[in-house]
Amino acid sequence: MKAIAIDAYGSADQLALRDLPEPPVGPDTVLVRVRAAGVNPVDWKVREGHLAGAMPMHFPLVPGWDAAGVVAAVGPAVAGFAVGDEVVGYVRRDDVQYGTYAELVPAPERTLADKPVRASWAEAGGLPLAGLTAYQALQLARTGAGDTVLVHGASGGVGHLAVQLARALGADKVIGTAGEANHDFVRSLGAEPVAYGDGLLDRVRAVAPDGVDVALDLFGGEALDVSAELLNRPARLISTADPEHVTRLGGSYLFVKPSTSDLSVLAGLVDAGRLAVHVARTFPLAEAAEAQRLVEAGHVRGKVVLEV
Repeated sequence: MKAIAIDAYGSADQLALRDLPEPPVGPDTVLVRVRAAGVNPVDWKVREGHLAGAMPMHFPLVPGWDAAGVVAAVGPAVAGFAVGDEVVGYVRRDDVQYGTYAELVPAPERTLADKPVRASWAEAGGLPLAGLTAYQALQLARTGAGDTVLVHGASGGVGHLAVQLARALGADKVIGTAGEANHDFVRSLGAEPVAYGDGLLDRVRAVAPDGVDVALDLFGGEALDVSAELLNRPARLISTADPEHVTRLGGSYLFVKPSTSDLSVLAGLVDAGRLAVHVARTFPLAEAAEAQRLVEAGHVRGKVVLEV
């Protein structure tokens, strides 16, 4: 099969399209023929070795945890999927080797759900990791009717989905930090945009004088401190970026988990017209290095996706 693979940690320059053996199909594994693979910040962090102490890594290593595609084969213990099914998945295994930047990926059954019918392949490929992160964070904060929710980085991959999901969960008001150029986009998602940077606390207070009920942090640092000052209850502060800092402030750290049921909820919201994945740009698989460089540089509106 064709796949992007690396033989050692390093820069995006080593991401190359190669011929690799087809991956094994275990008893509870679904072999997916990938049509689209979302590109996420964690992908370049894996490439550079930042997760080497957290998960076993094996070379040659194919990056990528997001996929949308068609079931090509199933293991003998798989009950929920059949050959020909269209699926999406946050294909995070217990080790890192067989990623989604490939024509074929072996996906544990627990990582997959049916593809949303209304989504294109690119939109479906950009949904799993970012959508699950946003949804699980908002669920951890018990987001619900009447809440005022603050989303940092509201125009990015996770943030633009978090804004929509907060609304779907019943939030009364959503405030999203973003650069000035993205304020109209954030507004179109259903949030009140505010500029990030110096003076953020006062800008949020101007639109939420009584503070906020839920805050979702994707960056750590100053955003966490500002969120803590604005929150009515510290326990409803969730960070995906800084576990020690958020814990000290009384909130919780989230590391997204694969979940068929959560993915199914997201797919249902897409099909109901209540959640949309904004695809900023697509790249062919062979240009994975350029796609990762774009994501690593930051400031992407929505998602970057590889088309396989």
